[in-house]
Amino acid sequence: MTVQVLNLVTTAEATFYQKQCSALAERGIEQETVAVPESWSADGQRSPISYARLVPRTLRRARDGFDLVHANNGLTTPAALAQVRLPVVVSLWGTDLFGRFGAVSRVTAGRADAVIVMTEGMAAALDTDAHVIPHGVDLDVFEPMPQDAARDRLGWRSDRYYVLFPYSKERAVKNYPRARRVVDEAARYLDRPVELATVSGVDHHDMVRYYAASDALVLTSRHEGSTNAVKEALACDTPVVSVDVGDVAERLAGTERSRVCRSDEELVTGLAEVLPSEGEPGGERRAVTDLGLDRMAERIESVYRSVLAE
Repeated sequence: MTVQVLNLVTTAEATFYQKQCSALAERGIEQETVAVPESWSADGQRSPISYARLVPRTLRRARDGFDLVHANNGLTTPAALAQVRLPVVVSLWGTDLFGRFGAVSRVTAGRADAVIVMTEGMAAALDTDAHVIPHGVDLDVFEPMPQDAARDRLGWRSDRYYVLFPYSKERAVKNYPRARRVVDEAARYLDRPVELATVSGVDHHDMVRYYAASDALVLTSRHEGSTNAVKEALACDTPVVSVDVGDVAERLAGTERSRVCRSDEELVTGLAEVLPSEGEPGGERRAVTDLGLDRMAERIESVYRSVLAE
């Protein structure tokens, strides 16, 4: 039986969401997307009016022969639940559960027919059962390439270490000031200059070069779900030095050089140790070989079919 899904999402252009839709389409899942209308509050977040406007859009589209509604992001769940005819699957991504409107996600998730989360920690934060299905990685795109070749393409120098911070400095949750601080401190213990490469707004496929050209990725986020940047870096065989956030500890458990840190001092030590080290080829990538897009889509489809069988 072909499954027809009405997707609700905050931002339809999000790369990981598009990858999810493509992977499900390859399995024969038919989908349409309704995104939250763009209306912004003074703090740069979507306003409550935006989410309220999602409700009538959902009610109209839900009449058009779909089998279920998939609320991608907990803040779209109220709109999904506003219609009562179709079962509702909710995917929580991280900030929607642990951010300032997390109570909305926690309460409404309990009314859904099935809940998908990115990490075991997210599942533990809910009062309802949840399926742990992290976002997948396109392992055919994100794969190792020679560092020298990647640096030549980017115009990066060969006489220094590069630490990748793959976010905008302005994204407060990513905590750029902490990354800047620990990288500067780690540089004091190394025999060559260290540059913190801040990268954002780059075509997703082009990120492969940045991962390959870097000696390490640093993650200093205040909270995360299952961050794609960590998984993509590992797929490119680039080590990660990260705070203990989201599912990072689980992801890095099978790596050779990556570090999970619980203080600035550990971050500094981790960077100072990782940057000059050389690991066995594939030592980081093997930690994500079970996180391909095809496996993610298979598991999401299984959730859909179990809900429809009830």
